[in-house]
Amino acid sequence: MQITIRVKQPGRKHAIIDRQLLEVEDLSDQPSLRELLVAVVKQQVTAYNNKPLEKNLLPFLSAEQIEKGVANGKAGFGSIYNENRADPQKAEDTALQAFEDGLFAVFAGDEEIKKLTDKFSLNSDTVVTFVRLTFLAGSIW
Repeated sequence: MQITIRVKQPGRKHAIIDRQLLEVEDLSDQPSLRELLVAVVKQQVTAYNNKPLEKNLLPFLSAEQIEKGVANGKAGFGSIYNENRADPQKAEDTALQAFEDGLFAVFAGDEEIKKLTDKFSLNSDTVVTFVRLTFLAGSIW
């Protein structure tokens, strides 16, 4: 199933990731939030682990790669300097724990999903938004 995701952070004018299509496996039309997070993490870990570890002697970016990077807000070589592969189970556990700890919120369309067991309607028009939450530092006087 293809889903559209967006990643936002409070205080930023533009989305970190805006309407990116992800191809995820084993996801129904009425998934729970846990099922969605597991599917997205699985897809992202697979994409990360499949990136080549090639090292170029003279790295360069084409004009098209620069334009694409500028549109995303970051132009880079896409190189992975850490040769360790991501552990899918550890990444899944970390994502679920991060949600339970309130480090990010999830919206399906305009509806906030508040619990991992909450089910929601997912179709090709649904935009799933992940909002990275920022905690304020301060002291009580």
